Amino acid sequence: MSRLLGRPLAALTLVAALGLAGCTGPSPTPAPVETTEPSASATDTPSSAPTTPAAPALIPGGSAAENLPFFTTVVDGVWSGPNQVAGRAYIDALAAAGFDKAAMQVTADQTTVDNPAESIEFSVRIGDQCLVGQVGPSIGNPVTAVLPGLSSGGCLIGQTRAIDW
Repeated sequence: MSRLLGRPLAALTLVAALGLAGCTGPSPTPAPVETTEPSASATDTPSSAPTTPAAPALIPGGSAAENLPFFTTVVDGVWSGPNQVAGRAYIDALAAAGFDKAAMQVTADQTTVDNPAESIEFSVRIGDQCLVGQVGPSIGNPVTAVLPGLSSGGCLIGQTRAIDW
């Protein structure tokens, strides 16, 4: 198991454990709600469209944590297409979405004996943190996480391929 696989899984396990820990206490008592009779006016119109949450978007200058939802959306979009285990597809999609291509790293799609990689990793460095994604047949669904950046300036441990396209 690569060290990169262990890091996102450990981070996701920690987040899940903390989330579940918050579910074990007594339910908070809701605050009383004041109600008043609505006044009718000529400008009141009923809303016919339900509100839906906005899709995640890139937050220029935002932190890695703030941009994780958008990073995940981009990764999921590539995963749902024909190039699920093609590093270039992820780098191109992330760059097209507005992430800094110069701050990215990606591992090889092929092993040293020219077999398809069981998983690939890719990253975008934002400040001192990294958005990291991992995909491949040995992973199942894509994994994305925010991890600390390496002191060397990168995000991924081991050999990465040049992003020279």
